[in-house]
Amino acid sequence: MNAASPAPRRVRVRAPELVGKGGWLNTGGKDLTLAELRGKCVVVDFWTFCCINCLHVLDELRELEEKHRDTVVIVGVHSPKFVHEAEHQAVVDAVERYGVEHPVLDDPELATWKQYAVRAWPTLVVIDPEGYVVAQHAGEGHAHAIERLVEELEAEHTAKGTLRRGDGPYVAPEPEPTVLRFPGKALALPNGNLLVSDTTRHQLVELEEDGETVVRRIGSGVRGFADGAAEKAGFSEPQGLALLDEGAVVVADTVNHALRRVDLATGAVSTLAGTGRQWWQGSPTSGPAREIDLSSPWDVALFGGKVWIAMAGVHQLWAYDPATGTVAVTAGTTNEGLVDGPGPEAWFAQPSGLAATADRLWLADSETSALRWVDPDGTVRTAVGTGLFDFGHRDGAAGQALLQHPLGVTALPDGSVAVCDTYNHALRRYDPATGEVTTLATDLREPSDAVLVGDDIVVVESARHRLTRLRLPEEAVRVESVAHRTQRAATDVTPGSVRLDVIFQAPAGQKLDTRYGPSTRLLVSATPPELLLAGEGAGTDLSRAVELNPAVPEGVLHVSAMAASCDDDPDNAYPACHVHQQDWGVPVRLTGSGADRLPLVLAGMDG
Repeated sequence: MNAASPAPRRVRVRAPELVGKGGWLNTGGKDLTLAELRGKCVVVDFWTFCCINCLHVLDELRELEEKHRDTVVIVGVHSPKFVHEAEHQAVVDAVERYGVEHPVLDDPELATWKQYAVRAWPTLVVIDPEGYVVAQHAGEGHAHAIERLVEELEAEHTAKGTLRRGDGPYVAPEPEPTVLRFPGKALALPNGNLLVSDTTRHQLVELEEDGETVVRRIGSGVRGFADGAAEKAGFSEPQGLALLDEGAVVVADTVNHALRRVDLATGAVSTLAGTGRQWWQGSPTSGPAREIDLSSPWDVALFGGKVWIAMAGVHQLWAYDPATGTVAVTAGTTNEGLVDGPGPEAWFAQPSGLAATADRLWLADSETSALRWVDPDGTVRTAVGTGLFDFGHRDGAAGQALLQHPLGVTALPDGSVAVCDTYNHALRRYDPATGEVTTLATDLREPSDAVLVGDDIVVVESARHRLTRLRLPEEAVRVESVAHRTQRAATDVTPGSVRLDVIFQAPAGQKLDTRYGPSTRLLVSATPPELLLAGEGAGTDLSRAVELNPAVPEGVLHVSAMAASCDDDPDNAYPACHVHQQDWGVPVRLTGSGADRLPLVLAGMDG
């Protein structure tokens, strides 16, 4: 079964129970079972809070959640990638931070993930009102297909008498009265005050030099996308901040997929770049800034006369040119990983923090737990970090040092850089002169940015909802070295020929969009590269024979798939079209008893 397969009669598989050692959130302290959800259409969202694609899906599901509130129950199953994400309090924080308004099961040991044979973040599973799995979708862009399926299930089970309408089990937690709530980034203003992105409250907050006294709030405090006066403007989870000039700040308005401008004198907000829509493969990558879609801009920095953008949603760097009012890609292919070289050939993985010096643009590349930089000629290089699967807290020579999902980077006066090592709750330092990594401070709670104020460094302690001022120490703090590798069970496959099948069934009422050529794309690579003897590279068929090297006992297959579908209505000259895409990193182990077929579900069911 591959991209060309018609949608078959709906396959139904009994849904396994939802179990997780961390227990339930957003239920008022009550444990949920599938039996209690019988009669509802249940959408199970397997996610982890480090993953930008998972955050995109949370936003995609909001409309479905609101529109079908009396028939649909969305259940998040939090399935950690990083060690920090297995901490229960971190999951509690993430659920509030990202405005998750449905029950969430904390599954730190991946018990339910394994029961549902999930292979990727995010994955969505649809369970019908009688408790059967009827669809599975990996990646982003599936909300429209799930809504169509929900409407079918509503009609079918209304007729059968098995649909139960009414309120779901969600219970909202009590709001906490803190000055800041999960702040993201900070900026020192020309007047000596500090500007902070108060991310979860969809505002910017100006604080006095003490970092505590509120001067003013910019933004209505309600999720939205609106220009205007300070008290009426709307942001959606704003993050990065940079001085555009002495009188204005540019803001990475992350969930609005936009760059905004704040007039420091009046607080008025306007839009510099972005349409409010998320960039998808095939969208323009340069042009007039207000006409080009962006994707989860996470940080901004002025470098070489342009505003560089950490475009976390597509694993790239872009730049906005204030002189021409245009945006363009400056580095990255949209493939997720760690590859250095000329900007157009480099790979990133959720770049989330930027800091510019005269001759380098430093960046925190979060999913590869890496510190990297861009030279003035556009070449990308790595200082610390090895790839998507290795992380930890280890000081020493940069080649063997480890970070864990860093989100912020700050240039220091002596030419070194401070790294907000977010999931290690630490502030680290890399010195290019010596090639050494040290620890400056520990016991910070999810630090996400830092700013220099005189001889001090002010750290955004995001999960403690505050700014913390530290004196830059002359001596580094000593910590015990820890190294980790992403914990996911390897798939046993046979050495030699293996059939890779990406399952895609167009949603009901849609067909593959072939008006402009092939509507599907498959990209395959491996870590280490020697694992693949044949089958590497790009193609348009969603099935491919790959040859695995018997001399390489284990590794990771990197698979990126995309499919475009449109409404199947010959009378409609402008059919609605949708892009479905997902990247998988599949750990594999070669063994004689392993499988000779590797199915990956993009959308549908593997029959």
